[in-house]
Amino acid sequence: MPHAPLDPAASAALIADPSGGLPRLLEIMRRLRDRDSGCPWDIEQTFATIAPCTVEEAHEVADVIARAAWDELPGELGDLLFQTVYHAQLADEAGLFDFDAVVAAICEKMILRHPHVFGDGSRDKTARQQTADWDRAKAAERGSARVLDGVALGLPGLTRAVKLQRRAARVGFDWPSTDEVLDKLLEETRELAEARKSQSAAGIEEEFGDLLFVMANLARHWEVDPEAALRAANAKFERRFRKIEDWLAVDGRHPSGSTLAEMDALWDRARAEDKAAQK
Repeated sequence: MPHAPLDPAASAALIADPSGGLPRLLEIMRRLRDRDSGCPWDIEQTFATIAPCTVEEAHEVADVIARAAWDELPGELGDLLFQTVYHAQLADEAGLFDFDAVVAAICEKMILRHPHVFGDGSRDKTARQQTADWDRAKAAERGSARVLDGVALGLPGLTRAVKLQRRAARVGFDWPSTDEVLDKLLEETRELAEARKSQSAAGIEEEFGDLLFVMANLARHWEVDPEAALRAANAKFERRFRKIEDWLAVDGRHPSGSTLAEMDALWDRARAEDKAAQK
């Protein structure tokens, strides 16, 4: 059963208390979902409608870290924490579990998966060895004989591709070196070009997906986070294109009023500035 609510005076006092900490946040969440006095939007939400918000908030945390915008990080981490509180409130109302159960579950998991810290396990291991131990512990907890079970469907595509490939590699299904991966990359590029000739949208999409999957495999072999690499490439593109806009604006112009040749020349200038700044 859901937790009994505080009386109105106690609830108001807790919400108004700036030092109320986590109990204050939990009470704010409860009030937002109150059927009589809460927010109509919040009252309508379900696990399914909140899940995309949870994913979005996680990406916003990653974005702040990528930009090293440390002054923004507390707010973004708060938004992500609120997502956990939201799901726990929904579960509490449904009689499934409460926030205390969430905390207890993660505490037990951390203790179980770190015997070298909280038990008698050896700390004389590299970070890579610790990661392998972590993965084995997760596999034992799943208790499934299927190698690819438990890789979340909601992960970003490139991240999930890496995780699927890593699972398969543990049982020996992997290329021995990146030479074979690069050969496969060329093969998939040729197949994508062939699919383009056919003008089949489904065929192009399939071959494009195959090419991305091989790129994720290459990232895994080279220990590159493909999502982080793509975020960095996005940021670089934004930075350089904004310089093009700024330089055109000096002459009172907009990219829509310039030629591709002009923008290409300015892009090369922005690229050269980037390279010089990195030296």
